[in-house]
Amino acid sequence: MEDGTFVTYLCAFCGSSNDTFVDPSGGATQSYTEDCSVCCHPNVLRVRIDMRSGDVSVESEVEG
Repeated sequence: MEDGTFVTYLCAFCGSSNDTFVDPSGGATQSYTEDCSVCCHPNVLRVRIDMRSGDVSVESEVEG
């Protein structure tokens, strides 16, 4: 995952699958907002990267 990877998360509003690009240079824990590609509602994404294994987890929450 040196250069980054795409991961899938479920929209906190409509439940649709979305892909997002995670860049490890942002650190092991990241938080940013991304709009759902289906319903266009903003999702706050909480990203955790295990820097040893490269495993990535993403949780989405309603903004606000």
